[in-house]
Amino acid sequence: MTDSLPAGVRREAGRNGLERLAISSSLGQAEIYLHGAHITAWQPAGATPVIWMSRESLFTRDKAIRGGVPICFPWFGAHAADTSAPMHGFARLRDWSLSAAEERDGEVHLTFALGADEASRRSAWPHEFSAKFHVTTGRRLAMALDVANTGATPARFEAALHSYFAVQDIRNVSVTGLEGTEYLDKVRDFARSREGETPIRFTGETDRVYLDTESTVVIHDPGLSRRIVIAKTGSRSTVVWNPWAGRARAIADFGDDEWPGMLCVETANVRDAAVELQPGSHHTMTAGITVDRL
Repeated sequence: MTDSLPAGVRREAGRNGLERLAISSSLGQAEIYLHGAHITAWQPAGATPVIWMSRESLFTRDKAIRGGVPICFPWFGAHAADTSAPMHGFARLRDWSLSAAEERDGEVHLTFALGADEASRRSAWPHEFSAKFHVTTGRRLAMALDVANTGATPARFEAALHSYFAVQDIRNVSVTGLEGTEYLDKVRDFARSREGETPIRFTGETDRVYLDTESTVVIHDPGLSRRIVIAKTGSRSTVVWNPWAGRARAIADFGDDEWPGMLCVETANVRDAAVELQPGSHHTMTAGITVDRL
């Protein structure tokens, strides 16, 4: 771990003693836990928080943090063959190391690293790999997950930047950028459907994997008078999720009444878009988040 931190970055004990980085500059504030390299806060200067967190998040070493930006890797959802494997992979349950930190023109640039070890080799994905998570905070939030295959055999993986966004009321929110896109509807047992030509609106539990899309997605939130713009590269899936009231009550680390205030729009490579990495190759998936006033 790098010992050199820019003036705007402070290493401190967070919830339940988990180590975190508190970031403050003239352009914005953010917070990142080493557990999962998990972004738990970001807001541009003068703006309200853009990232949503559940008040019921556990902040324990054996659980993923609820809210923020969990890194799902190297599988998404339940493991296809091993029911004992952790949901969404092991990356969000591991401590990543901070390998680089600098500040330029008010933006803070951080790099976190995770590699294969004995525990990962004994997991349901026993490949040699090196992962780096690059984060830039300020008026924008830029994220890049770079995965390299350092082994001698091909490695196939899924990944998602499982971003939770704060909204005023999901019932008044709309989403554009996915019009006409085919999706798997997880609420209807992965039934295939196709989005219409009008913005997505929310009237109940929504859990969809949009397929073969590289489009920029925009969250329109009139309640907070803003648009959240999510642009991406190296990603062929977009996941859209809100649990609504019934599902929220069934999630232990999610407040029963919190669902109206959040929406997940996830930059991903899942299902048929899983990445096949040859030995010595790498893949980078990026998400860039900006906020516009309405």
